[in-house]
Amino acid sequence: MRLLYITNARIPTEKAHGAQIMQMCEAFARAGADVTFWHARRINTRQMRAIADPWAYYDVERVFDMRALPCLDLFPVLSPLAEKTGLGLFNRIAFGLESISYTLSALIGLLFTPTDLIYTRDSVSLLPLALMRGRKVHFEAHRFPGSRLGRWLHRTALRRIGGVIVLTRALAERFASLGIAEEHIHVAPDGVRLERFDEMPTKADARAELGLPGDAFIVGYVGRFHTMGMGKGLDVLIEAANRLADPELYVCLVGGPGEMVTPLRDRMHKPEALIYLGHVPPGTVPMTLASLDVCVMPSPWNDFFAHYTSPMKLFEYMASGRPIVATDLPATREVLRNGENALLVPPGNPDALADAIRTLRDDPALAERLAAQARRDVEAYTWDARASGILAFVARVTT
Repeated sequence: MRLLYITNARIPTEKAHGAQIMQMCEAFARAGADVTFWHARRINTRQMRAIADPWAYYDVERVFDMRALPCLDLFPVLSPLAEKTGLGLFNRIAFGLESISYTLSALIGLLFTPTDLIYTRDSVSLLPLALMRGRKVHFEAHRFPGSRLGRWLHRTALRRIGGVIVLTRALAERFASLGIAEEHIHVAPDGVRLERFDEMPTKADARAELGLPGDAFIVGYVGRFHTMGMGKGLDVLIEAANRLADPELYVCLVGGPGEMVTPLRDRMHKPEALIYLGHVPPGTVPMTLASLDVCVMPSPWNDFFAHYTSPMKLFEYMASGRPIVATDLPATREVLRNGENALLVPPGNPDALADAIRTLRDDPALAERLAAQARRDVEAYTWDARASGILAFVARVTT
């Protein structure tokens, strides 16, 4: 099967979707597909421009082809104007021009590219692709359109394509409400590459490598600090650390953007107890997680986090063999079970989060049991299993 993955993404990128896309392209290829990946040729950040080999950066095998499509990228010009004037209109103009030009590049490229399956995450290009290639198109949805126009556009496009892949059961129900037949919707949570976690360093060795205090109790968060302008609950984590008032407790943040760290540190009763390791390549995430005592995912309650997300960090946490404390959200409960493979706490509640962290600190046997069960459970959530399931779904709905 010739699979063409079309996504308007900046590659490489410090954002999580880049790692998800690259690992899925690898997994599709490992499942037997002949994979080509088209992304956008955009002006990248200085840090990402320094990366010469995206396959090495994402720690994936070079088993698929990759091509950058030209587009009109005015973000470097218009984003500073938006920040200076406070007018989001400049960013919307940049996004619109970039998305439309990328879509045109993809449509022109398709005129000369034979393929059996087109796979995309792009809402903007979905309708043109559906009108052009119909049942060959499959759409991976990561959110539900909020506007009436957006729902109409998705309904019009999705009735013409082969199938919809969603991350959660709640998202599947939302798309079914648009009149999409349930048999044309496939639920596929995100995943993890378990080989990266096969030989985890000891906690002592990981801390020595990263320069972390050896005897401290370290609670960590790994991932982006916000998505689409929405915070991910790190303020609640800081408040929980303040309530614990433990001189041996440290909070370790890994990811970005870095400019969010100073305001968080300023909220700590003990500012020096906040450790920031910056953005790390995907291949070094296992060592980072090995250095922690507890992994925290303090997502707030809103429709996006509660019903649509399946964070990669969750499955990496599970694979790391470290105990997890996460917000009790419907999407989270599709994977985690309170008291069995994690501790779940109410969203936005620093007291409950502090109590859960304290419980794991004071009960090492419980922490070990939860972590061991999570490690067993995550074996069902590999990228390879996800890709095989999606390809089986594609074969079923297109025959």
